[in-house]
Amino acid sequence: MKSGFFEGIETISYEGADSGSPLAFRHYNPDEIVMGKRMEDHLRFAVAWWHSFAWEGGDPFGGPTFERPWYPQDDMGRARMKADIAFEMFEILGQPYFCWHDADIRPDQGNYADNLRTLEEITDYIGQKMEGAGTKLLWGTANMFSHRRWMSGASTNPDPDVFAFAAATVKSCIDATHKLGGENYVLWGGREGYETLLNTNIGTELDHMGRFLNMVVEYKHKIGFKGAILVEPKPQEPSKHQYDYDAATCIGFLRKYGLEDEVKLNLEQGHAILAGHSFEHEIAVATAEGMLGSIDMNRNDYQSGWDTDQFPNNTPEVALAYYHILKDGGFSTGGTNFDAKIRRQSIDAQDLVAAHIGGMDICARGFKAAAAMIQDGGMDAALAERYSGWDTPAAQSMLESSLQDISDRVLADHINPEPKSGRQEILENYVNRFV
Repeated sequence: MKSGFFEGIETISYEGADSGSPLAFRHYNPDEIVMGKRMEDHLRFAVAWWHSFAWEGGDPFGGPTFERPWYPQDDMGRARMKADIAFEMFEILGQPYFCWHDADIRPDQGNYADNLRTLEEITDYIGQKMEGAGTKLLWGTANMFSHRRWMSGASTNPDPDVFAFAAATVKSCIDATHKLGGENYVLWGGREGYETLLNTNIGTELDHMGRFLNMVVEYKHKIGFKGAILVEPKPQEPSKHQYDYDAATCIGFLRKYGLEDEVKLNLEQGHAILAGHSFEHEIAVATAEGMLGSIDMNRNDYQSGWDTDQFPNNTPEVALAYYHILKDGGFSTGGTNFDAKIRRQSIDAQDLVAAHIGGMDICARGFKAAAAMIQDGGMDAALAERYSGWDTPAAQSMLESSLQDISDRVLADHINPEPKSGRQEILENYVNRFV
């Protein structure tokens, strides 16, 4: 029995680029074959439970603006109603995946025993919903940043009791993810960082965080969870400085604590911008090290200095992101989740559906542009030409040589190189041919 929340909204279909309907796909055709695979299987879209169903429309300067039948989110009856609504939208959009934090799907009871009980209850309920649906769990995670107990961090908290509560919470969330057939488990620190060094022992906190993540990996193998363990970088907000600052920082951290073969990255566009990077930069760093797991596809408002988590609407940005993902072979266990939210003035159910339609269309446009660039080969050819000097035996032997031998060669061969153009404008024009 339908809830009536999406009354008047039918299943969204692909109508093509000329469609004038606000509730139709113009570019996302799940069955379209691109580079030998269905578009749905390439992009692996996932609705984020938190911003789509748990966020109430507040911001740092004002309270909730949304009125939903499952608010306030403080009992299990409304948690089940929220799940019903979520699966109705998955069906409307034809979504293959969803993802959640524990605090999104069940009310926080204030103590671990009751949190565990309600999590297990809603996990069983969601499992029943999944049996009659075509939507799977891309990943689960624990919210260890919203409740006041986490104000000084979770695994990095100076209080060992908070560390213990965090460990128990993550165990319960991995169990729930495993039970629902989740394909990944994500850890996002949120408050794994510091406000001031006056009261922070960085070395101790990093060691505790490293041991915590090793415990997660050990438990994954103990229970036979086949999904990937992912960590999500973010530079700041809410903490002044977070230990998982960006992709490169996380990769260094994983190597320090012996986790480079066990854990990969879940990268978010908005977090890349806060770190002073582009999204394709973060993806390229991860793929260069074989550590790309999944992506959170959103954007920030470039006139705002904080993480606004809006739906994507910039085709060139999206195209360059998918270009590097496709060059890496595409997603395996990961996918494209919409860690994005409608604006607090967009209060109708139709706005929520339309936002996902637009995000999926932008991703499809960018993805097809990326695939076309790869098939054309122009970027590969330009890179090969720029680095072609390294193909010579003399250049390769230099990498096995010494400073003295190289210095002798420069003198003997009268090496005095002239600069060569990077041809950036030509390559930017090339990209614009496809987007």
